[in-house]
Amino acid sequence: MMYFLKFIYQAFFLPPGIFIFTFLGIGLWFRYKKERCWKLIVVLTCIFYLFTTNFTARLLLMPLEQRYEPPKQPGGDIIVMLGAGAHADVPNVNGVGQISGYGANRLLTCVQLYHQLDVPILVSGGQVFQGSGNEAEIAKTTLLGLGIPANKILVEKESLNTTQNAQYTARILESRGFTRPILVTSAFHMARAIGQFAKVRVAVIPYPSDYQTNRRLFLTVFDFIPSADAAEKISLAVKEYIGLLAVRWY
Repeated sequence: MMYFLKFIYQAFFLPPGIFIFTFLGIGLWFRYKKERCWKLIVVLTCIFYLFTTNFTARLLLMPLEQRYEPPKQPGGDIIVMLGAGAHADVPNVNGVGQISGYGANRLLTCVQLYHQLDVPILVSGGQVFQGSGNEAEIAKTTLLGLGIPANKILVEKESLNTTQNAQYTARILESRGFTRPILVTSAFHMARAIGQFAKVRVAVIPYPSDYQTNRRLFLTVFDFIPSADAAEKISLAVKEYIGLLAVRWY
């Protein structure tokens, strides 16, 4: 019974589901009134529905996330983590500031790799928006709190996007003599990141993390229920596909 109620609640009363059924109802009302626009409203509503389901999100994300496999033996001389947003004024165990969920998953991967390889960690990412935190500085504080020695942490705190991540990180790698960087970023973001590093002639060892989908397409009824989480994942995927085109063309 609770399972059924959860299904109804998610499908009909939470955005974006409530909007989909509202627009669908409007379309059917126009059909009842014999207005010509009803077909267009219904078609657009169905398209909107498809782009709010986990089914569509997985179809779009899986090709991005499965391009690169984490190597069993990375063998690099430095770990490079790309930032993914941070909050500046929120409390944390080791001070103030917290990195985003995507960034937190990347950071955990870096810590695990550090304990395996005992090589430095370079965090790349600045303060993207006025109200956000400096990604590299907050990540450094978090790494220190997790027991990573200060002399094993490097920061690049000026970059505002993936292009600058690659450009500014390349300068640090060259100046310090690192030649085999292990690149840690979200799996959906890895292809675009590698493309940007290739533009500055830095060959990286990809180590994807922060997976948003399973390796296999395992579906349940909830994958066809509209959800804000699915819409966010689809937005991520579309952004990456556009970014890949930009890397290729510019």
